[in-house]
Amino acid sequence: MTLEIRPFEAEDEPAVAALWLEALAPTAPHHDPATVIRMKLAHDRELFLVAVVEGKIAGTVMGGYDGHRGWIYTVAVSPTHRRRGIGSALLRRVEAELASRGCMKINLQVRTSNAEVMRFYSALGYAVDDVISMGKRLY
Repeated sequence: MTLEIRPFEAEDEPAVAALWLEALAPTAPHHDPATVIRMKLAHDRELFLVAVVEGKIAGTVMGGYDGHRGWIYTVAVSPTHRRRGIGSALLRRVEAELASRGCMKINLQVRTSNAEVMRFYSALGYAVDDVISMGKRLY
């Protein structure tokens, strides 16, 4: 398997949208792939990475950095490509990109019902912080 991790390109949008619809559970209307992609490209676009296997999009990760903390979002790997190291490679790459910007701490959120994903992140050195995540929808 030849794996290439590179920044998202405009022509990747249909394949990324299809991957997200296949790999990620829908959670809210604002998680529509076209909306998410448009909004991400307006901020830290170079932290939107895709994994390409044999010329096809097999995974994605998005990172963000506000000068204080980094965030990781939308880690997705096609079900047919899971357990091949693609998710780990995407995380290592976005972590390196964040570190190169001076980021010292990365946060991510996982639904408490998603035990498999929590095990994945734990194996990569992530741990549960003693905090409560709060949110507010603006629309």
